[in-house]
Amino acid sequence: MRPMQHSSKLQNVRYELRGPILHAAKKMEAEGHRILRMNLGDPAPFGLEAPESIVVDMIHHLRGAQGYSDSKGIFSARTAISQYYQTKGLMQIGVEDIFIGNGVSELISMTLQAFLENGDEVLIPAPDYPLWTASVTLSGGKAVHYLCNEDNHWWPDMADVEAKITGRTRAIVLINPNNPTGAVYPRHVLEQFAALARKHDLVLFSDEIYEKITYEDAVHIHTASVAPDLPVLTFSGLSKAYRMPGYRAGWVAISGPRAETAAYRESLELLASLRLCSNVPAQHAIQTSLGGYQSIGDLVKPGGRLREQRDLACRLLNQIPGVSCVPAAGAMYLFPKLDPAVYPFEDDEKFVLDLLEEEKILVSHGTAFHWPTPDHFRFVILPSVEDIEEAVRRISSFLAIYRKKTADAAAATAV
Repeated sequence: MRPMQHSSKLQNVRYELRGPILHAAKKMEAEGHRILRMNLGDPAPFGLEAPESIVVDMIHHLRGAQGYSDSKGIFSARTAISQYYQTKGLMQIGVEDIFIGNGVSELISMTLQAFLENGDEVLIPAPDYPLWTASVTLSGGKAVHYLCNEDNHWWPDMADVEAKITGRTRAIVLINPNNPTGAVYPRHVLEQFAALARKHDLVLFSDEIYEKITYEDAVHIHTASVAPDLPVLTFSGLSKAYRMPGYRAGWVAISGPRAETAAYRESLELLASLRLCSNVPAQHAIQTSLGGYQSIGDLVKPGGRLREQRDLACRLLNQIPGVSCVPAAGAMYLFPKLDPAVYPFEDDEKFVLDLLEEEKILVSHGTAFHWPTPDHFRFVILPSVEDIEEAVRRISSFLAIYRKKTADAAAATAV
């Protein structure tokens, strides 16, 4: 029998967050090692569970959730989403503009498949959430990465964005708040994106899954609110703010001129129908989630768990010689920099693997997020204070040994 080969469509697809390093960590755990997982953006394993009222409401609807739903999602959930956006000033988003999916991840793939022709280019931030790059590639498109500026709050370098627009560019992706940097974009940045989209006839894909997780004076602004005249796809869901990633309840709202987006909407309805519907029990959690008490506010305010853990992790990481960390304005991550003059790593994946093997701590390497140089890593702030302190201690110890080896090697070369 001829061996089964993988499709050529996968040739340039990467998703290293669940790649070889994670497999190595699982192997070590199977051997009895306890691994400190500072790589996982899932609140549940760290005791950040879904609000009880949401779980109870979903259970209450289980018997009525055994059949398929409308392919776009149950009416009550889409109504709740529409009303939520209207309270934010997005009056043009109605029930029929909402598509519910098995998490935002599924909807990213669906919306790109319905939009891209082979060879179309999509601008994606660097660093990015790598699912965007993978999904563009699987849809036949070409991901082009624009740089975000670490020295300017990790906001996008707008000159670099415009320089990378070509005749094949069809869309720009915004991730706001950003994963992995935690950047939250102010209004003037969003207005610059909207101006570029108008100038070059582009669609805006706005990933806002962390919209409710902001710190201090950072304010999340919906991209669609500054671009009512443009096609904008706004993605959000229950995974992060409501701590329900396993329930797989996400949505996309399409706004902008209806005549110009009519054919696209029909294509998206076709793809939604082909997968029949999304997880029906989880759809019943959406109305309660959006309409009830927003407990995420308690976690991000001063004294709240996420706020305190962000502050602690950032302070401790900045105390390590040769490490600098911009405080996250939102989301659940930090993206510290390793000074190349102090830590001249040529392969950040090897750095992360060595750290795992020697210190039993798992972080994510920066190039996995399409950052162009091997000098960053992502550190998750979800684990407990004790685990954050221990993780940073182990990272500090590992880097101290590396600095000593580097200094000894330099001294030997000098002799």
